[in-house]
Formats: sequence, structure tokens, C-alpha cells
Amino acid sequence: MVHGKNNSKFPGFFLITIAFLVLTAGCIREGNNRNEAGMEHFIRLATTTSTYDSGLLDYINPVFAEQTGITVQVVSQGTGAALETGRRGDTDVLLVHDRESELAMVKEGYFVNRFDLMYNTFIIIGPADDPAKIRTARSAKEAYTLIADSGSKFISRGDNSGTHRMEEKLWNKTEIETTDRNWYYSIGQGMGDTLRFANEVLGYTLTDRGTYEAAKANLDLEVLFEEDPTLYNHYGVMAVNPDKHGHVKYDDAMKYILFLVSEQGQDLIESYQVNGITLFFPDKQK
Repeated sequence: MVHGKNNSKFPGFFLITIAFLVLTAGCIREGNNRNEAGMEHFIRLATTTSTYDSGLLDYINPVFAEQTGITVQVVSQGTGAALETGRRGDTDVLLVHDRESELAMVKEGYFVNRFDLMYNTFIIIGPADDPAKIRTARSAKEAYTLIADSGSKFISRGDNSGTHRMEEKLWNKTEIETTDRNWYYSIGQGMGDTLRFANEVLGYTLTDRGTYEAAKANLDLEVLFEEDPTLYNHYGVMAVNPDKHGHVKYDDAMKYILFLVSEQGQDLIESYQVNGITLFFPDKQK
């Protein structure tokens, strides 16, 4: 078993690493999702709700299954919960979006062969009349300050997800205390439920663009702020370290990772659209 380093870029060294890992991960085989004993052949993927709610995985995973005979069983969680699932060894591969935490846990030895996979952006949405006037904001920090100063409703996921962690970073920049504020709702739910709640109370919330575009036909909320470099949302993919958890399906997990970062996988990510809008951008563009 060969465990790659934390390679996050795509030029020459990346291509050499990919070629090496392909050889060590075993040959890709055709199949009907059954192994030689007739049992279902699958891996478990712990991933953030945005990749699931946006429909991206429903678009990509069947292609992988058709080519390899390996079904991907998806566990959709907030990034914090997904990372903990991986730490316990209850999944084989992770696709999440909290780069700082991911790299820390790679360094601690819980995960191996991490690659930057794709990115999209966070946006701040809210009611069309924009009571906090965040359309005029020049930064995400200013938008959050305007929401707080106006006492407008803000809906937080409150679930230790990648999106929630980004929320917390932005609130920390404002130095505004949100605890026990009657305008701040922390609901402890995924992105889809958070969007629905914000829609019901006509409040503001932070969301990834992918989930919003997939759900906006049923929402009365509009994109009110998006132009800030701090709102880039990076996704990483990595395998659970088999030296920590010997039962994980490392070889099959690597086949999935290599598929995602291959030219075909990156093209699939780039081609996925909702309402004619591209939701995720592959890191090959970087």
C-alpha cells in the first residue's frame, strides 16, 4: 500500500503522482456492482451536504459505478461531522470543504492522498427588499455588520459544517457577539433545511451557490452579496488512512479519488449545471 503526500496542485508532479497511484490502486474493472462472491461492491463516501443537495454526486457517481462496478454509498453530513466520521474509520473516502481542518487531520495521520478537487463560492442571500441594505456592502464583513446593526434576521446552520465555520470566521471579523441575540437563529440543520427556514422567516443566510441554485425555484430569497475573495469555497477529496483503520477499502477509495481528479472526472464536474449555471469549478483550471 502506498500513501501519497498532500498534493494539492495539478502540474507535472501531480501527473506523476496520479500515474503512480493508478498502478498501486489496481486495475479498473468493468462489472455489475457485484464482487466475485456475488456481494455488492461498494465504498462509503462521507461528504458535505452541498455536494449531495446540489445533485452533483447523482450526476458523477453513476459514471464511476458503470466504469468500475463500484457503487458509492453517500453519507451526507456537515463537514465537521464528515471529518469525525472519517476519523473513526466509518467511511472510506471524504469529500468536504474546510481546507484548514482537512490539512490538519492529514498531518495527524487520519487521512492520506488529499487533493484539491474543485471550488465554488459562498453567497449571502436574503429577502428582495433587503432591509439591512447589504447590496451596498463592499465586503462580506461589512454585509454582516449591516445585518447585525439593522437587527435583521440571520439564519445560521449552527452544525459545525464548512459553511457554518465560514459563518463564524466572518462574524469573528466583525467582532459582533451573536449569542443571545433575538435576530440570530442557530438551527443546527443542513443547508437545504437552513434555506427553507430562512425562506419562511424572510431572513439572511450564508450558502454555497450550488445548493442555492438547485433550490432557488422554491425560494423567495435573492443573492444580495457575493463579490468578496474571502467567499471562495474550496473542496478537497482524501482517503481514510488504512494504517489507522485496517478495515477501510483503501484501494477502491483510491480508484474513486483518481476518477474524480482525472480529466474525465474534472470535465464532469465542470459540465454539471443547474438552470444553465455551472455550480462547481474543477481545480484543473488553477
